Amino acid sequence: MTKIDGVLLKQMIISGSNNLFNHYPEVDSLNVFPVPDGDTGTNMNLTTTSGVKEIANKYDKDIYSIAKAFSRGLLMGARGNSGVILSQIFRGFAQALKGKTEIDAVGLADALDMGKSVAYKAVMRPVEGTILTVIREASEAYNNFAEPGMKMNEAMEYIYGEACASLERTPDLLPVLKEVGVVDSGGSGLVYIFEGFVRALNNDIVEKNMPEVTESVDERGSFKQAGNPQFESPKVERTSTQGFSYCTEFVLHLAPKGHEGESGKREFTESKFKSILDSHGDSIVEAKENDSLKVRIHTKYPGNILSFAQQYGEFDKIKIENVTDNTSIEKKDEVSTQSEEPKKYAMIACCSGKGVADIFRAQRVDYIVEGGQTMNPSTEDFITQIKKINAENVFIFPNNSNIIMAAKQASQVIKDKNVVVIPSTTIPQGIVSSMMFNPEVEVEENKANMEDALGNVSTGQVTFAIRDTTIDGVEVKKGQFMGIINKKIKLCEPDKFKAARSVIKEMTDDMTSIITIIFGEDITKEEQETFKEFIDAKYGEDIDIDYKEGQQPVYSFIIGVE
Repeated sequence: MTKIDGVLLKQMIISGSNNLFNHYPEVDSLNVFPVPDGDTGTNMNLTTTSGVKEIANKYDKDIYSIAKAFSRGLLMGARGNSGVILSQIFRGFAQALKGKTEIDAVGLADALDMGKSVAYKAVMRPVEGTILTVIREASEAYNNFAEPGMKMNEAMEYIYGEACASLERTPDLLPVLKEVGVVDSGGSGLVYIFEGFVRALNNDIVEKNMPEVTESVDERGSFKQAGNPQFESPKVERTSTQGFSYCTEFVLHLAPKGHEGESGKREFTESKFKSILDSHGDSIVEAKENDSLKVRIHTKYPGNILSFAQQYGEFDKIKIENVTDNTSIEKKDEVSTQSEEPKKYAMIACCSGKGVADIFRAQRVDYIVEGGQTMNPSTEDFITQIKKINAENVFIFPNNSNIIMAAKQASQVIKDKNVVVIPSTTIPQGIVSSMMFNPEVEVEENKANMEDALGNVSTGQVTFAIRDTTIDGVEVKKGQFMGIINKKIKLCEPDKFKAARSVIKEMTDDMTSIITIIFGEDITKEEQETFKEFIDAKYGEDIDIDYKEGQQPVYSFIIGVE
């Protein structure tokens, strides 16, 4: 076989996506920072899954048709920086195939080279030792190897081998990888995709490793555990409040307690899990028995809920049902958009936690895209919200460095509005930046003022560690609380309040004028009052201190210092 057409490319893509799905927890475990974030493997898996959906019902022999559809699916589903870069690699790959029905080994070299070039251009400041390095080095080596008439399985095996070799070299290019003792996670995800391509070309298409189904669904949609009639959810009335239109039900087989790391899963904490559900839906029913967790939730984005839940185990059963009429929803959105008065400006902020969302709304932010460390929103999530806005100019505050690229990708897709992404990487940056909005001045002046404000605030965070490691000279213990200042781990303490006090002490000096402290959902009212008394006594005489109840998951404290 010396050529690839659309039918074969589809098989390669499915095989590559399935191979990544089977290994994404291993990719997640390579993340350098031991914080509970969106995770590279999860983001890349959701991105490729979106791409596969676009080609699932396409049977074209035309290779460009398949590549173009896959590229579009990746673009819309891209999550996190790794997912966006992956979408750009295959965007370039598809561009090189325009006008072609099939390619040989030389054509594959051209497509990979174009994929590499487009991906590098998409990143403002490319960093070597990442997925970019892996695609570049594999592409460059293969360009010198490819020749007409070469068998395609041998060609792809060579690419895969060079990608593996490049991945092993990433710690030499990125010191933090060497310090932690891992290879780059994004590059690892790409290697798994290439491995799936190789297997497809060798007539061994990778299948998804799905868990055995041990649950059954009765006619009413209730979940029952085999052999245990008591494990049945109470009846939930179909209410559709706040626009949560998909009834999503699943049974999750949780990773064995104390052995989560062995399977790449996270330790299940019910309070934190429940807080995420509360912020992403309503009509929630949750039941846990032994290592089985049953959940029912009405949500706008069932995929987000499922990707979050899969961090803690594997699914035994999933059921998703639209509980409102699609046509009615579309008409309702259309009417509400048309009846809304057109305006010059609107603002969108990305965040998690009802209290944090309320803070942004108080700053005249019009719309909230739910997401953050535990769930990075996709490009399509931003596009959907932007399309609902009846405004000429839209400012987006991503508030997370791993969300900026998806927001920017969305801004490039929208053609009928001027979308400006303010590159806020933290919640305090987003709050201070959005405060600079002035409806009376022009777009460029607003943009300049907002971006200038980003440098006026330092951000501290306190969150729990998900594994033991040593980074930036700090010994981190799983389950303890890390103090992070401007994205660098500064300390690790068994007590989160001590960690927060230490972070504030290190962040403040004689020039400090304002401290903003945002309490997470795990801090009780009594604990808040005790903490306030200490901070007021120590800093209140010279510094303005503003306390907010953010109710955000994951981060016990978010601290802004100006």
